[in-house]
Amino acid sequence: MTRTPSPAEPDRFWEARYRNSGRVWSGRPNELLVREAAGLTPGRALDLGCGEGGDAVWLAARGWRVTAADISATALARGADHAAEAGVGDRISFERHELGRSFPEGSFDLVSAQYLQSPVALDQRGVLRSAAGAVAEGGTLLVVMHAAWPSWQAEPPFDAEFPTLDGVLAELALPEDGWSVVTREAVRRPSTSPDGVAGHRDDNVWRLRRHGNRPKGS
Repeated sequence: MTRTPSPAEPDRFWEARYRNSGRVWSGRPNELLVREAAGLTPGRALDLGCGEGGDAVWLAARGWRVTAADISATALARGADHAAEAGVGDRISFERHELGRSFPEGSFDLVSAQYLQSPVALDQRGVLRSAAGAVAEGGTLLVVMHAAWPSWQAEPPFDAEFPTLDGVLAELALPEDGWSVVTREAVRRPSTSPDGVAGHRDDNVWRLRRHGNRPKGS
């Protein structure tokens, strides 16, 4: 998603977003992550833009060892508290990264990028390419993004160009002999505005599998 330039620095913007409010998200995992990842064999997972840790906690509870990355120290602290309360704190490593400038080290059996979209500067294409590069042989890259403003949004708050199913695949430019497309789908989900107006959101989902065999025990 592209947007009009914002004067806010990404780290200041997101830290203020979390610090100046109570819990921002529900604590539940994103439903499209659950749909796509529930059948995967647990191994090492990377959760990009983890926020307050709902996805990371769900993955850890299912047996994954998770590296959870976000730009906001406040969000990461809340995620660590959530993980401890859920009894999976020892299975998640929370790391602060401004994606596009720094990136978690290592290779992973699952790299998840859920709604990695921002009203302030973000090198989305570069981050997704780094995400693909972090997928181990036999592993999965799972990307979910909003495809449009919600139906109840009367006036968009800023100019945006949303990613398309074909556009993201073209930007990733993954070799066909090295990757398989498992899911490439537009999904419409029910959505309710903050003031209670019922509607829907359109999302795009990509699940890509890197060819090769996962090592035993991963």
